[in-house]
Formats: sequence, structure tokens, C-alpha cells
Amino acid sequence: MFIENIDSQKIQINIPANAKWAQNGVTIAGGHGGGDATNQLYRPYGLFVDDDQTVVIADYENHRIMQWKNGDTTNGQVFAGGKGQGNGLNQLKYPSDVLIDKENDSLIICDQGNRRVVRWFCHSSTAQGEVLIDNIRCYALAMDDQRYLYVSDEGKHEVRRYQLGEKNGILVAGGNGKGDGLNQLNRPTYLFVDRDHSVYVSDWNNSRVMKWVEGAKEGIVVAGGQG
Repeated sequence: MFIENIDSQKIQINIPANAKWAQNGVTIAGGHGGGDATNQLYRPYGLFVDDDQTVVIADYENHRIMQWKNGDTTNGQVFAGGKGQGNGLNQLKYPSDVLIDKENDSLIICDQGNRRVVRWFCHSSTAQGEVLIDNIRCYALAMDDQRYLYVSDEGKHEVRRYQLGEKNGILVAGGNGKGDGLNQLNRPTYLFVDRDHSVYVSDWNNSRVMKWVEGAKEGIVVAGGQG
């Protein structure tokens, strides 16, 4: 779970050949049943782990982003939203993914229910966000080492790369209508971008994971895709 967005943060992990995974996990957030208290989550979706092991979580059904500091397993902190579902700049509606942009000391959020991508600054005096991209059925986000933002659009069945501040972006995967061809996607969800800027896409309705090399016109099936 903690390898999400590692490449975008230039972190390398070397796992010894004789390493053994712990048989039991440790609860670091939630675990008190579904609910909206600060020690609860309700259907959490995407998450991001910072270098200091701070975890930010898209708390989907609570319409908020929660932050858990390393070692604080009792209560989290509402970082964004939490004012009921809505489309105000101080609200979120079914957020599905989140990442930390260290350069701007901000969170970038896939505000799925409002069909927009928003940014909330960490130390802003106003408890509200700003819209980066609108009119997009976003599902998930990723950022590469050059701070380009990648967004999956499950409505257009494509992934686009954005320079922060631009609205249109560049097509990097899919974009040829819904389908199962190698140049198509069918409801793309979560993303990962590696050091070479290849994009890995969870192609939900095609039951496969696709890899799109930078500049490629079609992808490669790397997992699934057998029906």
C-alpha cells in the first residue's frame, strides 16, 4: 500500500531477496466502523503517503479528505471538505483520489462527484479549494517527477497529462472511444507513472492493467485481459 506515488517522489526501495512480509497488518486509520467521526472512515478510496509517513485519504462517502499523522492512530484531521456534499469551493462530493504536491505545499483532489480536480493549500487562511480542471469525470490522479499531473477520465475512457494551470492537457492513453482494443480503454480508474513516464492504467471494465509508454499510440497488456 505504501508504494503508491513512490516514483513521483524519487524514492527508491530495495527489498532484500530474503525479506518476509508481516502476516498481519496494522490499522493506521479508521477501524472503528463506518462513520463520520474523526476516528472513522466511510468507504475510503485513494490515498497518498508522504515521506514522513503522514497519510491523506479520500474519505469517499463522507465527502472529505482525512489526514493521519504517523503514530496517531486515534483520530485523524479533516483536511478538506467535511461540510456535507456540495459543489461549493469549501465542499467536496465523493472524492476518489488525492495526492500531495510538495512544491506548492498543497493537496490535489479528484472531486469525482463534482466532475472537477481541485487544489487545497495546506496553510491557507481560507478553508476552501480552487478548481484546476473542470467538466471531467475524473477517477484517479498521479504526478511524475517533473510535476506533470495525470488524470483518468472514466467518461471519455482516456488518461491525460496536464501541466499545472492548463485546462486541456495532452492525451497519453486511450481516447479512442470505449472498447477493448490496445488503443482503447473502458472506464480507466487508478494510475501509476514510472521513472520513464510510462503510464500504468487499471482498465476497469476490460479487467486488465495496461501500460502506455510515453508517446505510444497504443498500450500493452501487463496483467489480466483474459476475460
